[in-house]
Amino acid sequence: MSEVILNQIFSQLEMLEISELHQLNTAIHKYLVQKQATTQQATFHQALLTSGLVKKINYLSYSQLTKQRLIQVQGKPVSETIIAERR
Repeated sequence: MSEVILNQIFSQLEMLEISELHQLNTAIHKYLVQKQATTQQATFHQALLTSGLVKKINYLSYSQLTKQRLIQVQGKPVSETIIAERR
């Protein structure tokens, strides 16, 4: 990040109220945690590839997950049917 942008952010911080600063702090903390987890995961994947334990990392496609739809079941709940069939 350039020094100019960082100085602009610092100057704008002085105009924020305490509650807004707390909201900003929470948002930054969430972002940092997510960024750290992503970095750790990427480092782990790279170590797996480098060591030869895996040849390729497969990533989940979120579009495939969203295409699944719930269905309506008539009669008894499915959980009761499964328990009855186990007996």
